[in-house]
Amino acid sequence: MKIKKLFLDVLRGEPNIKKLKKRGLTIGNNFYYGKQCFFDDSHTFLISIGNNVALSTRVHILAHDASTKKVNGYTKIGLVKIEDNVFIGANTTILPGVTIGKNSIIGAGSVVTKNIPIDCVAAGNPCRPLMTLEEYKQKFSKADLFFDETYTIKMGVSKEKKQEMIEKLQGKIGFIK
Repeated sequence: MKIKKLFLDVLRGEPNIKKLKKRGLTIGNNFYYGKQCFFDDSHTFLISIGNNVALSTRVHILAHDASTKKVNGYTKIGLVKIEDNVFIGANTTILPGVTIGKNSIIGAGSVVTKNIPIDCVAAGNPCRPLMTLEEYKQKFSKADLFFDETYTIKMGVSKEKKQEMIEKLQGKIGFIK
């Protein structure tokens, strides 16, 4: 059964974290990554990921960039460091030579070309700081539309609760546990 899962993961393009760690990828505790994430396997030893880091779906971390090869005959390389307590949104690309500071959030679809400071919410192409983490917390502290775990597929959300959610979310953003 384990071999079948490994085979299916390879077919789906899922990373083999165990293999990448053997090549030098450093990962802290409580690490989560979504489907189809990519870790630069030819320069994995240049990538370090801290504790309590979550990568959403299709995050790409690159430690090399071959665009310079035709210009000067060399491939550009650089360390990539993702510090503790970082969340990286879906479809984000992190380029060589970047450090993402602790307690930061990177918005979906970003291309991170430069260092991101600590306690920062950043997004865009190129990725730029938008606000501090404290400002982000304050922005959503006044929210009034919250749903508990019973509204999730994992907890068997009922047809009635699905409909309730749809009605309450019309033109609004809510939050779910």
